[in-house]
Amino acid sequence: MSGSDARALSRSLLDLCRMRKLTVATAESCTGGLVAGALTDIPGSSDVIDRGFVTYSNDAKRAMLGVKATTLATFGAVSKETATAMAIGALERAGVDLAVSITGIAGPGGATPGKPVGLVHFAVAARDGRILHRECRFGAIGRTTVRQRSVVEALRMLMELARGPQAPAKPRRAAASRLRPRVARTPRGGAVKRRRPTRT
Repeated sequence: MSGSDARALSRSLLDLCRMRKLTVATAESCTGGLVAGALTDIPGSSDVIDRGFVTYSNDAKRAMLGVKATTLATFGAVSKETATAMAIGALERAGVDLAVSITGIAGPGGATPGKPVGLVHFAVAARDGRILHRECRFGAIGRTTVRQRSVVEALRMLMELARGPQAPAKPRRAAASRLRPRVARTPRGGAVKRRRPTRT
């Protein structure tokens, strides 16, 4: 993924948010503000982008986003639980419509058992209660590339929630009509239910 991918996605996201009157905040750890940077690089983004939190340390995640110490101690900074708490914290503190969070191991160091270099957790939270989480294992492809791909993935997830919830499918009317009792018309125009013939 190149910088042009992030720029194109940023433009599309900003246009969609303007159309739907949505505001956005970011909460970033391993990307260090690159998502906010990609969005604010587009002229006129101030009508959509409210703020960005760069919470690189665990202390920053607790102080700025309200991530609980027990969450960090139990699951670690790079986890679904922490990413979700970061997104919800950014949403609540900024008072926006959408918030995205990114926390991961860009490398080359920092890997732990079960959490290799290139592991990144993302979460997007919406004011209507929708929350989307995604785990990506990019592999040891280089620190810069992990961070670039993370920016693109975060923008894609924001797009997904910005489009809004899917409308429920309408029930088929044909299926309902089969449940109606069959009737037979009389010559006088009345309607009576068909009766089964009696057997002798």
